[in-house]
Amino acid sequence: MKLYHHKKNINSIGDLFELYFNENSYKSNDSLLFLIDLVNYFRPSNPKTISVVSIESLLKYLVDNPHQKNLLKDHLTDLLKQRKFSRVLSDTGILRDSDFIYEVRQRLFAKILPFQPEKDTLEFVLNQVFFKSTDPIWITRIPLEELQRLFDILDFEDIYKVITEKSMLSEVMHAMGIISQRMSGRSMENDVIKMVPEYEELESPFVAFESELYTIQKKIRHSNNHYIDSEDINYKQLILFHKQCENYVDKAFSNSAKFGISIKVNQSLLRIRQQLQRVKVLISTLVVNKEIDKKNNSIQLILRLIKYNCHKNNVRQLINESTQLISYEITQHTAKTGEHYITESKSEYFSMLKAAIGGGFIVGILCIIKLLLSKMNSSDFGHAFYYSLNYSLGFIIIFLLGYTLATKQPAMTAATLIKALESGMKKQAKNENKHSSFAKLFARLFRSQFIAFVGNVFMAFPVAMLGIWLIDYFLDYNIAFEKSAKLLNDLSPVTSAALFHAAIAGVFLFLSGIISGNISNRNKHNQVYFRIKEHPVLKQNLGIVKTNAMAKWFENNWAGVVSNGWFGVFLGSTASIGAFLGLNLDIRHITFASGNLALGLYGSNFFVELPTLIWGIIGIGLIGFVNFAVSFSLSLGLAFRSRNIPISELRFLFSSTWAYFKSRPLAFFFPIKDK
Repeated sequence: MKLYHHKKNINSIGDLFELYFNENSYKSNDSLLFLIDLVNYFRPSNPKTISVVSIESLLKYLVDNPHQKNLLKDHLTDLLKQRKFSRVLSDTGILRDSDFIYEVRQRLFAKILPFQPEKDTLEFVLNQVFFKSTDPIWITRIPLEELQRLFDILDFEDIYKVITEKSMLSEVMHAMGIISQRMSGRSMENDVIKMVPEYEELESPFVAFESELYTIQKKIRHSNNHYIDSEDINYKQLILFHKQCENYVDKAFSNSAKFGISIKVNQSLLRIRQQLQRVKVLISTLVVNKEIDKKNNSIQLILRLIKYNCHKNNVRQLINESTQLISYEITQHTAKTGEHYITESKSEYFSMLKAAIGGGFIVGILCIIKLLLSKMNSSDFGHAFYYSLNYSLGFIIIFLLGYTLATKQPAMTAATLIKALESGMKKQAKNENKHSSFAKLFARLFRSQFIAFVGNVFMAFPVAMLGIWLIDYFLDYNIAFEKSAKLLNDLSPVTSAALFHAAIAGVFLFLSGIISGNISNRNKHNQVYFRIKEHPVLKQNLGIVKTNAMAKWFENNWAGVVSNGWFGVFLGSTASIGAFLGLNLDIRHITFASGNLALGLYGSNFFVELPTLIWGIIGIGLIGFVNFAVSFSLSLGLAFRSRNIPISELRFLFSSTWAYFKSRPLAFFFPIKDK
């Protein structure tokens, strides 16, 4: 192998020692370089594929060469003695701030330009030696028996021998003290306390934990052994308080369904949870039941230091942990909303058809208005503004009138399906049962989506056709004449980017569902509806009944109004943003595609080539499928992640759904009773 610093090829561990210790001594500035190259010698090129990493060659060399062994011991002692590392235990890998964006930005910057602590700290040595994120993987695959032998061969002292200001045990206890104080302070913040009203009249378990920890540390510092055993009464009390602290945080998280939760509070609670996990690990360092525990605890402490330091800038873990609960609350809202979009009985099925017909009627009008707006002499920004206003007002009207826009359903109903799957996983022991239940619910969703498509498409087309004919009849002006070719061509999946644009619309449908859930969660957390209900000025001027009605309206409709408004902005501004960036960006939505087909046919005076018409009709169907597939897939992925359901479950869901489709295909299109 080639060395990291000297760039020389060596064939054995002996060559490495010979390079640094060839004159029975070593240069002081080579101390750190030798350790770097020693680690690099054993570091696998692909640690994830190696099950065991052996250091047997090093152990054998040290046994056969006692002089070199003494040099190595002196080398490591000089390099590591009196180095502070409490910060590695108390800070690394734990959220530093409740600002999520700031934390992500800091970690990304640290990945590019790593933070370098003072040279007298152990963190500096760890940064230089174990600088790869995969180092903890192969380090933990070194057999414990080999690490114990290395410990004995080099005659290392365990961490319990002495306890001075900068001794290892003292650094551990100092880190534990810092963590406990931070937890106590953070748990007392008003936003955190608000999440656990059950604890308002009780003594904080964090304060009790901090007090008990101080008692144990004092006992360890003044005893001859410098450790405790698992039968120690104070240790048992400390574990009890730690469990109460965990219950406190769990209760706060579970109350998010009742009170909602902000990203700031989520980060604060997540930080406390991380600190509890860290201090629980460190508590085990203080416990010695058998003599071998001294050696093992010392080894485990070193391994943990390496692991914590390597993972301190893990951005993926930060994002996953920080967004999971927020995504759960968002999908909880969409699951509740999605229940209204899944029909079961015939009456519900035809009620969905009526709602879809109403939605198609309004979309037909929106198609005509957008065509008229396109004739305005305005900038791209002006067109984006007017198109967005047209879409937003139309979608809000559809929502408030209780009508249905077909492709709005998948983003909402995916969470409902996962909620059903999650419930089934808890109740059913057999996989086929729980997945069969999912398949039946999916069939209900699909037929609800199908009839919504039918209602939207078959109403938008005649309304758009009637509208353009009336304008031509009364004003003698065919408003679609100049754009008829483009309107028809944009529907073709062969001659245009219709499917790509349909996928963009699918992403926006997904985002509108996210916005709806986020608004609902935020308003719940900020008690917006209760504030409106109890607003003294509103009650005095409008009366209690009207104020309560206003609060109820906001609770039931505000999230939908905002999400539909933003959905309109997304659709209306995409083409203008694409023109500004020089990219082929636009949107295609099945219901608008149906209306545009009518406008294109009338604009061309119905002189359309048959292939163009056929591809236009096929395009409408494919656009609807892509709208559905993209928005549903994204929503399904979010729902899976928010509930920690493994992606491997998808395979069983697909097979179960396909089996149900083969046995009862009509159930996916019409409301027939389940067997």
